[in-house]
Amino acid sequence: MTEAKITLAVLISGSGRTLKNFIDLATEGELPADIRLVVSSTTNAAGLRFAEEAGIKTRVVCRGDFAAGVAGDKEFGDAIFDACREAGVDYVAMAGFMKLAPLPDDFAGRVVNIHPALIPAFCGKGMYGDRVHQAVLDAGVKVTGCTVHFVDNEYDAGPIIWQQPVPVFDDDTAESLGKRVFEVEKEAYPHVLKMLVAGRVKLEGRRVTIAKAARGERSRAGAYPDE
Repeated sequence: MTEAKITLAVLISGSGRTLKNFIDLATEGELPADIRLVVSSTTNAAGLRFAEEAGIKTRVVCRGDFAAGVAGDKEFGDAIFDACREAGVDYVAMAGFMKLAPLPDDFAGRVVNIHPALIPAFCGKGMYGDRVHQAVLDAGVKVTGCTVHFVDNEYDAGPIIWQQPVPVFDDDTAESLGKRVFEVEKEAYPHVLKMLVAGRVKLEGRRVTIAKAARGERSRAGAYPDE
């Protein structure tokens, strides 16, 4: 029997390290994903190289090519999701994508993102990368983490699918904390994609419920609490 795969478009704006993680895991047979398209919001995104090396189709859609304001936001989003429709993908995974791209109705519940903190803390417009980790340190909290969530039309406001904690140490810097959080992201995001392809994720309003894993189904990192 052929293993079911999730068909993906991945949206990037920068280094593409999450994209690279997806590609590596898919190549190793650890992630049942067919990445059909990578869309970048800039021609300078280093992550485009990972897509090209893997033979994945790429598209660049720059926000600056559209008018300012709400109408331009919609045109920008339409251009991105038109490309995703053409690629015939089931889901869109934002992976360090820094622009607001309004969702058309047919992609509601089909776009996911990962944020390097435990939403609803340390999130929202302008909160990304080391800005998040520095805010965590400045607040003096003892636990941070990452959040995988469905995307809506506000920054980091969509329904939460999965969260994993990361301790904050007294001698942490934004850089050291960010590295440790990313190591957890590398496990959490693929785990959510696996649950989606297995049909285990159910969205009702703003609440996400997750069905128990089938017998023998395991994540790359081993058993998770819901398994």
